[in-house]
Order: sequence, then C-alpha cells, then structure tokens
Amino acid sequence: MITKRFYIGGMSCINCQSKIENKLKDLNGVKSIRVSYRTGAADIEFDTDKISFARIEQANKKLGYEVRREGKSTKSNIIRAICLLASVIILYIVLEQFGILNLLVPSQLANSGMGYGMLFVVGLLTSVHCIAMCGGINLSQCLPTKGLEDCEKKATAFLPAVLYNLGRVISYTFIGFILGLIGWLIGGGSGIGVPTVLQGALKIVAGILMIVMGINMLGIFPWLRKLNPRMPAFISKKIEAQKLRATRPFVIGLLNGLMPCGPLQSMQILALACANPFVGALSMLLFSLGTVPLMLGLGSLISVLGMRFTHTIMNIGAVLVTVLGFAMLAQGGSLSGWISSEILLFIIIALSVIGIVSIIPFSKKPYRIVSVALSFAVFITAGVIWQCSKRDEAPSGDEIQVVDGFQIVNSTLSSGRYPSITVEAGVPVKWIINAPSGSINSCNYRMLVQEYGIEYTFKNGENVIEFTPTETGTFYYTCWMGMIRGSITVTQKSSDDTVSSSNVSTLSRSDSQGAVAQIS
Repeated sequence: MITKRFYIGGMSCINCQSKIENKLKDLNGVKSIRVSYRTGAADIEFDTDKISFARIEQANKKLGYEVRREGKSTKSNIIRAICLLASVIILYIVLEQFGILNLLVPSQLANSGMGYGMLFVVGLLTSVHCIAMCGGINLSQCLPTKGLEDCEKKATAFLPAVLYNLGRVISYTFIGFILGLIGWLIGGGSGIGVPTVLQGALKIVAGILMIVMGINMLGIFPWLRKLNPRMPAFISKKIEAQKLRATRPFVIGLLNGLMPCGPLQSMQILALACANPFVGALSMLLFSLGTVPLMLGLGSLISVLGMRFTHTIMNIGAVLVTVLGFAMLAQGGSLSGWISSEILLFIIIALSVIGIVSIIPFSKKPYRIVSVALSFAVFITAGVIWQCSKRDEAPSGDEIQVVDGFQIVNSTLSSGRYPSITVEAGVPVKWIINAPSGSINSCNYRMLVQEYGIEYTFKNGENVIEFTPTETGTFYYTCWMGMIRGSITVTQKSSDDTVSSSNVSTLSRSDSQGAVAQIS
C-alpha cells in the first residue's frame, strides 16, 4: 500500500473535485483519495498488487482530465493561457467599440433582447459542463421506470427526462427571482442618489466574481481558484444526500438547481446584480432553457462529440462568461463613477500579463515573486504616467463664446452613445440637448452625472441642463442602467472671455457619434 500525489488539469469547478473522487475511489485497490480543486492536487492511497498508477491515470483521463506529475505549468499551458486571454481581450475590445458589450447583460425587462439571447447561448454552450458534471444523474433520470410495454410508448419513455429538466428550470428561475430581489434590496430599490452608487458597487463585485469564475472554468490560473465563491460544504453535502435518496425525476431536478456549479454560479451572480427579481428570474430562465437541448439529447450527443471538441465548446462558453463579467464590471464602473472604460481595458491587459508571469515555471519560487512584483510596479508606473499625460493634454477644437455668463454647449440625443464634451472650470454651463422624435428609449431616457448631482429625464424637443464645473479633470456620466456612457472634461479657465472647447460648432461632430441625456 503506497500513497502518491499527482496533479489534475482541466478542473473547472468544485463539482469536478467530487466527480473525480467518486469515480476513482470505486476502483479496485484504491483505499482512499482526496482531491483539492483549489490546489489541483490529488493524494491517493492504493494497493500496488491490485492496481497500478498507470491504470489510475487512465481512469482519470477517461473522465476528461489531465494528469500531471508536478503542479508547475508547462510551455503548452502557458501558450494556451496566452491564446485564451488574447481571445477574451480582443472580443471585449470589439464588442466595446461597436457598443455591443453592455447589451450582453440584461438590466431591465425592456430593450434587452440581445442580453437574454446571449444568456440562452451561454446556457447552450456551458451545458457541455452540465453533461460532464451531472450526466450520470441526468441519464439515470431519463431512463424509463415503467415496464417494457410502457417503454414502447415514446411519450412515456421521454417523460422522466422532461420532468427532470423541468425541475431544473423551475429551480434556476426561482433562485434567480430570490437573488434579483436581494440585489434590489441591497440597491435600495431605486436608481437615484446613493442607491445608484450602491448598485454600481454591486455590479463591480458581481463582475469581478464572474470574471474569476470564467477564468477558473478555463483553468488558466490554478491559484485563482482560491477566490472562487463556493457553497458551504455542509449545505452541498446535505443537498447531495437528498438527491441520492430522492426517486422522482422532478424532485431531483429541483435539488440539482441548488448544487454548486461554475456556469450556474456565474449566472446566479448576474441575477443578483440585475437588482430586479423579475429580471433575475427571466435571466435564469433563459440560461436554464439553454441547457435543456443538450441534456435532453445526452445519449446521442455524447457519442458524437469527441472529448477535444467538448473542451472547445466549454472554452467558448467560459470566454463568454468572462466577457459577461467584463460587461457587468463596465456597467458598475459607470454607475459608481469609479472606473472608466479606458481604465478598465488597461487593468484587464495589465492583470492578464501579470497572470501569465505568475504561471511561468521559474526554477525558484523567489524568482516568480520578484517577477510578479516587478510586473505590478511596471503597470502601476505606466498607469500613473498615462493618467498624468491625459491631464496635461489641452483639448483642441473651435472656440465658443460665453453668452450671458454661460458656456453654451449644444448636443443631440441619440440612442446608442453619449457624447464627450469639454468645458472650462469656474464658468456656468448651459447644456442644450435636442431630443428628436424616436431618439429616447428605455435606457437613455435618464442620465446620471454623479459629479454634479445631476439626474435628468429627457423629453422630446429641447432639454436644458445647467451646472457649474469647479474642478478640472475628466468626469464620466452614464445612463441610469450604466449601459451608455460619456465624459465631461473640465479644463482651466482661459484668460479671455471665450471658452476653448470642441462644443457648439464642434459638438455637432460629437452629436453624430452619440447621445446626451437629461438632468432632473
């Protein structure tokens, strides 16, 4: 009897740990096994007279996981991490540039069809993970329980599978409603004042957790698993015990919706951040419906899809979960006023590079620590220099006159993007925003400018917003949902009575790019 430690690659959530333990402990000759999802290590005690380690490795590979003798990353793993992170960043940039990013995350019942459609797609792709984790349960519940005569009836034979998946859908939807209600209570049930900042903070936290889950589903950084939120062990064990005792497919489906799962938990966080019980329920409903087709076709698809293709689909789903997390983070940054889209992109690139450095197999641990610390220092220095250079930049553009003591700024509201304007400090601003018929929608109709305490609801025609900028800098404003953003750059007051800005005459150019909202 010997004890051996080996490392497992490819685990995407805590359920992988349980799956490997349950399968390997049933092997003849294996006395005990303990797998850690957080470290990726497995300690196994087995009888060499009854089973070889090569057979244990083979059994683990059949489950779809990689066996490693050491916990260090290999060259191929580093290249894979670089490719996956590059895919995430490129997809994020493309969606951000075309104004699609914020539409991925549904914030309200109205005008968010793409967000709900994307949740269905994520459910469809990540259901590959559901098959890997819950396939045995699903298959056992899809088998007919009646006699052979009933088995000949297709409807009867198909009924257990329908009941099992119906239980999952109801469970997911109910949990989404509860989490959306909790988010609504945390946010104060309102979109104005301090609650707006709280809602923004909630979206930031939710976005970070979704990104962590997405990266962990990709299996890029093993050390990041320590930050993965998890259900208390005693609760998950009780639920698992109830599932084993239950005999009805519908009840097992209900309990299965409560089990910890990477894709499921990421969608639950999204429902929480929606801060609306009905939106949370609808989000989880669409996600759960996306998981149904593959679960219903389990028997045929498992034989058709190879292991490599299955991993590819799972990686695509994980990339989408990560991008959804970035969308959530971007909305939270806009609502709170803490993070601009430019700074967010810089942080994403910086953390990606630092993460790659952290998995380089250095010969000594101190080398890794020093390399990571130097990477942090380089990016922090670069960020400070970049921000200082932006402050020193003088905006170019035509001069506008001060009329009756006001800087006059003209803009036109459009549905997709707010314009960025430039004004001078110490001079009152009269921002005239024209809202043509059809330009107001359920997202852009209310604008929030945290810096000046402005919340304005648009009406058709001319809207006038007045404020006095006192401090120089760039201040970001957003729609009430955090989906549409713009900026107000405040420069030092010029020596004469004119205001150097790209507004009035140049603002017509900004108008063609986006929209401006109102103040209350």
